[in-house]
Amino acid sequence: MMSPRQVPEDRVSPHHFRHTPLQIIHIIGNFMRIWSIYSLYRYLSQTGASVVLFLFTCLVPASILFLIMQKPWKGRPLSNAQVVPSIINGGITAFYFVLWGKGLKSCGPHRAILAEYSGAVLGVLSAVLYGRRGHVWKKVGGLIAMVASFYFLSQGWAMATYTPFYIQSHYYFLFHVSSEPILSFPVCCVLNLTLPIKDDLDGEVQTDQVLGMTGMIVPIFAGILSALRRVIARRVSLKNQLKRRLHAITIASATCFLFPVAMWDMIIGSPSSSSDKMPFSTWAFLSTILFGVILIFYVDSIAEERLHMVFSSPRHLMVAGGCIIVMEMVYGMDFSLPGFLICCLILGFGIYEATSLERGKKDSPITSDLSNEILGDQIQMSSLPT
Repeated sequence: MMSPRQVPEDRVSPHHFRHTPLQIIHIIGNFMRIWSIYSLYRYLSQTGASVVLFLFTCLVPASILFLIMQKPWKGRPLSNAQVVPSIINGGITAFYFVLWGKGLKSCGPHRAILAEYSGAVLGVLSAVLYGRRGHVWKKVGGLIAMVASFYFLSQGWAMATYTPFYIQSHYYFLFHVSSEPILSFPVCCVLNLTLPIKDDLDGEVQTDQVLGMTGMIVPIFAGILSALRRVIARRVSLKNQLKRRLHAITIASATCFLFPVAMWDMIIGSPSSSSDKMPFSTWAFLSTILFGVILIFYVDSIAEERLHMVFSSPRHLMVAGGCIIVMEMVYGMDFSLPGFLICCLILGFGIYEATSLERGKKDSPITSDLSNEILGDQIQMSSLPT
């Protein structure tokens, strides 16, 4: 006889297969967004273009497309309690784009992407203010793990030039694998993909510098602002359609807030970054609009609504980490796979602990009697970083 808590396999497998296409969409959407980030980084690093001005030129058509698709002026009228916070959220979004672009140009793509997950510190703040004393230390431990991960990233652990694992891996290859002719060729190929040789200065490998923890402050603060704007958007709009309409207002507001900053940057910009000396990258421009601003919003909305996967979560980090590994190899960056995996594991553990819940309540009989819709809403709201 089957126990009440046991669920038959024929009831679990359809639910799993029903979410498989959504998971594929989520992976593809994040891959396209990370691809656009790497193309944007290559354009900014090669031309020295203004980050603020380029992001403003991307937000203008993106806001127009959002307004055309969502039509926030149609349908049920929006109240001031919804519009005003969305406009304020637009100012936060504009500030986030400025800091994120500066962090991308100075820190590199893999650091800027991983620093976006620093928004999980809002979970630590909520635990300190509203949580129980027993869970505070757990979240503080997660915060320490996140800080350690960002410190290792700032020291270049994810780069083959500075990682402490490069010498050990190269030493093992020279003294153990090279003596086996069958294994020497495939292992050499793997080392060339993950651990570029330091003395190859004439190659196409793009090498970043060691920043130090102070250099990571800008992208980390941008990640906190990103989490804050997501939380505000969830608190203002509870329904999905309403959330999309208010997001169009937020992006339009962010474009307006960014306009004077972009004009000021264009006026006082350095002569080396003048527009008449810079080639324009159509792919970087279009990919940032379509994948970096528009598509990723709908993909993340699907992940939150249907997969119950928020941005600051270990599952989301796992998807982004896999996409970063592919892009680092494709673009020939200075990349160390062992160091990157260790930084991601530490960061994922920190996020897991910083956003942890009281898991005992999830298995209570009262919770098991709730309907699937109510349970899904509870998981979606409780897994937020606040």
